[in-house]
Amino acid sequence: MSASSPGWIDALLAREQLPERYRAIIDTVLRPLATQIAAQARAASDVLLAGLCGAQGSGKTTAAAALGELLRECGTPAAVLSIDDFYLTRAARMTLAREVHPLLVTRGVPGTHDLPLALDVIGALRRGEMPHLPRFDKGRDERVPEAQWRRPTTPVNVVLLEGWCVGARPESPLALRQPLNDLEREEDADGAWRRYVNEQLAGPYRALFDPLAPLILLQAPSFDVVYRWRLEQEHKLRVRLAMQDGNSGKTMDDAAVARFIAHYERITRHILAEMPQRADRVIRLDAARTVIGAA
Repeated sequence: MSASSPGWIDALLAREQLPERYRAIIDTVLRPLATQIAAQARAASDVLLAGLCGAQGSGKTTAAAALGELLRECGTPAAVLSIDDFYLTRAARMTLAREVHPLLVTRGVPGTHDLPLALDVIGALRRGEMPHLPRFDKGRDERVPEAQWRRPTTPVNVVLLEGWCVGARPESPLALRQPLNDLEREEDADGAWRRYVNEQLAGPYRALFDPLAPLILLQAPSFDVVYRWRLEQEHKLRVRLAMQDGNSGKTMDDAAVARFIAHYERITRHILAEMPQRADRVIRLDAARTVIGAA
């Protein structure tokens, strides 16, 4: 361990298989950001609810974990939540698939999260309580049993919600008319799935996203790099599962990853087009996930 680096940084780099250069991102980008969030939290009359948005594979989960540690160093305890941990159970998504559209069996898009649970947990944290925090096992595509949910040890001053669609806004109905990839053309020819997802953003998800302040965007250079980033993510998951004795979790091959991210393409492209103009902080990335600017 470096004498100048807290132990959590070394552990984070090892756990996420990150290069040494990520230390510079922590020091030059994330540490100043954490200082700003901590100051905003101290000035607020309520527990601060911050959002961190980034395309799949952009490093948002890692950045959120680092921000949580940096906020703790600032004397501002934070609960770091992933919107992924609020996915509906597979049984609930199967029901949606039968009753609304078959594509809703696949986790990810708005409409596949347990919004009442998310709002209950965040509301409890903002009231100074210490609720149990859900977890979702992506390898098994299922929510972890409640007995294994973790719980904060102290009340928090900041709730940081991260996820690929955190803070997203709906598109215009006109924009939904034309499919933009094979998934939409072949499996959503009449647009029913994409209209349902858009309606979720326009309606129920506003209760979750509208209070986010600050809203931080990790801005990918384009959607084209997201497939490669998501492949890297899946490869890391395979390594982790292989290291766990007796783990029966499943991973996707490259073709399955391509189909999977097609579910996210429309909203991701929309976020990249419109969120930079309204986010409170934009951290621009290149194709290698190197930070090339922050504003």
